Amino acid sequence: MDAIKRVLLVGGTHGNELIGIHLVRKFEHRPTLVARSSFETLTLLGNPRAIEKGSRYIDKDLNRCFDFQAIQQKQQGHLYEIQRAREISQKFGSGGQLPVDLIVDQHSTTANAGIMLILDSLDTFTLKLVAYLNAINPDIKIYSSAKSGRKRDSLRSITNYRICIEVGPLAHGTLQSELFQQTEALVYGTLDYVERYNNGSTISLEKQSLTLYNYIGMVDYPRNQIGDIQATIHPQRQYQDYKAMNPGDPMFLTFDGGTITYQGDTTVYPIFINEAAYYEKGIAMVLTEKQNYTNRHFG
Repeated sequence: MDAIKRVLLVGGTHGNELIGIHLVRKFEHRPTLVARSSFETLTLLGNPRAIEKGSRYIDKDLNRCFDFQAIQQKQQGHLYEIQRAREISQKFGSGGQLPVDLIVDQHSTTANAGIMLILDSLDTFTLKLVAYLNAINPDIKIYSSAKSGRKRDSLRSITNYRICIEVGPLAHGTLQSELFQQTEALVYGTLDYVERYNNGSTISLEKQSLTLYNYIGMVDYPRNQIGDIQATIHPQRQYQDYKAMNPGDPMFLTFDGGTITYQGDTTVYPIFINEAAYYEKGIAMVLTEKQNYTNRHFG
């Protein structure tokens, strides 16, 4: 793999997720914090109108607007976020004015995610990067969305190498100092890794291993025939992101007090449990399976 020439730090893909917004503003005010000698660091506030309004988006979730072929078929080109997605792609995508090699997209969630790194692909560079970050902070959780389709429609999909930083729980439209600092530290760690990679510095990962939570599907809330929700997340499942859910375990609690159990055949590990922004998408939780990676997987 060639050297990384440009890194793009993104905040405000969703206009009500404030940590990324204020970090990008901080980096723009103090560019020396993210400057490194072997590559150029750029910044981007993804959705300016939504940021100004304090909402997730204006017309359509920007982080679902980069599959332009699908968008054209739906004839949605007039929507603000579609136009914004084209602007971003034309500037920073391959063949753009300032094509970037790596995107670091900063997000927050109302779910009990802790500090999560989201990977859209499991290439050697990305695995080594997250192994390095995990060695610095063993509390990091790593979610692979490679099988979810997110490599086609998300903002970070415009380049080959990308990671998403997702932290929570945090109410939309709010800040929290510890999560702010942890996100900032991950950004610096990522830039430091790229610097060492470009300079050919040896990074020992011989003793490092990773636990990945790999996407296998999504579950909606129980609904009636007209689409109204009929249950909440069960109290034993709420806030239990990354915890095993076995066949027969409580999953939902109906408004009448009945328990709906998990009917799958295998143990799964739900994440994004009760994420507020996912109600409109019909997602109560994302199901994953665990996989352990050792240094032999890092290439």
